[in-house]
Amino acid sequence: MASQSKASFNSNYYHQTCPQAEKIILQTVYNASMHDPKVPARILRMFFHDCFIRGCDASLLLDSTPGNQAEKDGPPNISVRSFYVIDDAKAKLEMACPRTVSCADIIGIAARDVVTMSGGPYWNVLKGRKDGRVSRANETINLPAPTFNVSQLIQSFVRRGLGVKELVALSGGHTLGFSHCSSFESRLRNFTSLHDVDPSMNNEFAQKLRKKCPKPNRDRTAGELLDSTSSTFDNDYYKQVVAGKGVFGSDQALFSDYRTRWIVESFAEDQSLFFKEFAASMVKLGNVGVIEDGEVRLNCRLVN
Repeated sequence: MASQSKASFNSNYYHQTCPQAEKIILQTVYNASMHDPKVPARILRMFFHDCFIRGCDASLLLDSTPGNQAEKDGPPNISVRSFYVIDDAKAKLEMACPRTVSCADIIGIAARDVVTMSGGPYWNVLKGRKDGRVSRANETINLPAPTFNVSQLIQSFVRRGLGVKELVALSGGHTLGFSHCSSFESRLRNFTSLHDVDPSMNNEFAQKLRKKCPKPNRDRTAGELLDSTSSTFDNDYYKQVVAGKGVFGSDQALFSDYRTRWIVESFAEDQSLFFKEFAASMVKLGNVGVIEDGEVRLNCRLVN
C-alpha cells in the first residue's frame, strides 16, 4: 500500500483549485437524500466497500467492461446502489473545476456529509486521493461478511491497519440502513444441529424476523432495518446489540466476545464517545491505500 506524504494529503487540498468543491458535493447529496431516504445509508456503505478493496481509490465506481468484471458486480456489491449521486456530483464538479476533484475524494466527502446530515458527527475529510485504474469483482471476497465472528472481523480490519476500536466504531455505521433477508436468514432456521435459531439472538426478535423472512420467500424486498431509528445516525445500533437484537451475526458477535463487548457497552451508554470514535475511525479508514500515481477520472465509471 502506497502511503502519501501528509503534505499533499490534507483537508485544504482543493482550497485554491476548487474552493466550492465541498459545497457542490453537499448540495448534491442533500438533494438526492430528500428524494430518496435510502441514499445516506447507501453512500456510507459505498465508502466502506470502496476503501476495503484496494484502499480508497474509487475502484468500486468503475463499470465492468467486456474484458473485466468490476468490483461493483462482485456478489457483496450487487446491492450497493445510488452511484448516480456520485456521477451527479462529478458532473457538476467537472463544470466548476475541470479535471480537479477525484472520484475517491467525492466518496469520502459524501460519506461524511450523509453522516452529519443524519444527525451524526462532522469531521474534516483529508483530500488529495487519486483514482485507481484497476477494479476486479473477485477481490470483493475480501469484504467482511455479515456471518463473520470477531476473530475474522479483527483480522479483516487489521489487514487495513485498523484496530479493534475502529472495528467496533465503524460497525456503528449500521445505525443507517436496511438488510435483505439473505444476509441474516441463516440465523433464523437450522442454525446448528443443536439450535434452530442463533442462541445469541433475542427470542422475540428472532420470531419477528422469521415472519418477515418466510421460507420460501417470494418478496425480493423483504428484510429488516439495522437499527430502530434507521434514518438517524445515533448509538441505537449498540443498544440493539446489547439487547440481543443485532441483525447480522457479525453485529451480535461484537457483544459475545470479551475483546469487543466492553467497547459496545461504552458506545451504547455514551453517544458522544461513539461519535468521537466514529469520526476518528472514518478519517483513519479514509487513509487506507491512498494512491499518488493514480489519475483524476473525468467520468467516475471509466478510466481516462
